[in-house]
Amino acid sequence: MLNQFSRTQLLYGAETMDRLASSRVAVFGIGGVGGYAVEALARSGIGALDLIDDDKVCLTNLNRQILATRKTVGHYKVDAAEERIREINPACEVRTHKTFFLPETEDQFDFREYDYVVDAIDTISGKLAIVMKAKEAAVPVISSMGAGNKVNASLFEVADIYETSVCPLARVMRIECRKRGIDSLKVVYSKEKPKRPLEDMSISCRQHCICPPGTARKCTQRRDIPGSTAFVPSVAGLIIAGEVVNDLAGRTAGAFHSAL
Repeated sequence: MLNQFSRTQLLYGAETMDRLASSRVAVFGIGGVGGYAVEALARSGIGALDLIDDDKVCLTNLNRQILATRKTVGHYKVDAAEERIREINPACEVRTHKTFFLPETEDQFDFREYDYVVDAIDTISGKLAIVMKAKEAAVPVISSMGAGNKVNASLFEVADIYETSVCPLARVMRIECRKRGIDSLKVVYSKEKPKRPLEDMSISCRQHCICPPGTARKCTQRRDIPGSTAFVPSVAGLIIAGEVVNDLAGRTAGAFHSAL
């Protein structure tokens, strides 16, 4: 029967579409990268999505985050994502968690419930905790490396963390993963050397913070405020979604196949 996923079914077949519909994917971080990953997963027929983020949509998100519109400014990102998913696939089961994932909050989540885990957060401790929890639960995980301060979307690659280069975030993750005995981690990263953002106080969040009321982690609390574009984090998010869908379908889209 013709439905919203018929064009996808022409490529994967009915059996695979049933498999995707019975899969639950957790996406940690619903920002520039994670938002686009969620969008593509919903449009690919994933049947259940857990969305984890405590952030609210800010005016400065409109340049790059698919969930950010004038209408959603001030709303929780997970709520905006849930509403959008409902418009795409009402049958998708959505669970929202207004939580910032860190080692202190990891016990709120049972990773054994998931068929795949997406790490799209930007803190090292949180990323490592996600990877460790996924490893313990024997659940496949894919992790996004740095997408900020970059302008060339064509340089993204899928690789094992130990095969990465150039990316500063990937370098730290390689070191920390090795310390923890993590022998393999599927990542999306870019070999583009990050640009140094302009120091323009007239448009700096540090001088003109406009975070919505009730925002738990304001930009002024960040060590660095990166520049970003509409076309770099979105590509990383779409690549991640493609890897998840192809892995769940039993295919390998990228150069590296997760060993988890």
